[in-house]
Amino acid sequence: MVETQELKPQEKMEVATPAEQTKPGPVFTPNVDIFETEKMITLLADVPGVKSEDLGIDLKDNMLTLTGEVKPANILSGEEVLVEYQVGSYYRQFTLTEIIDQAKIEAELENGVLRLSLPKVERALPRRITVNAR
Repeated sequence: MVETQELKPQEKMEVATPAEQTKPGPVFTPNVDIFETEKMITLLADVPGVKSEDLGIDLKDNMLTLTGEVKPANILSGEEVLVEYQVGSYYRQFTLTEIIDQAKIEAELENGVLRLSLPKVERALPRRITVNAR
């Protein structure tokens, strides 16, 4: 796997209790896949159980923050035999460099997968320069 310089995860910091957490419940780190082409970086984040209205994507000071909330499922009547569905929040941050055209970032949520399209600025795209003969 090649690590890109345009998008990199924020450094891990050890915290005894999550300072940013304002409500009880676990905080999950969504797994991500990152793909890069000449023109764009695509980030896929797994956020199962999160609806679009419970998903937050914020960009401030070159910091891209993903947040989401998994709400309890509809409770059925009867005694609980096994409960594996966990409710809680998702949280992950990425630092963007000047190579990303922040005004053109697009997001799409489908089947629990968030797709962020991060286009590169035109000046960052590689190009071939033609040599004119005289």
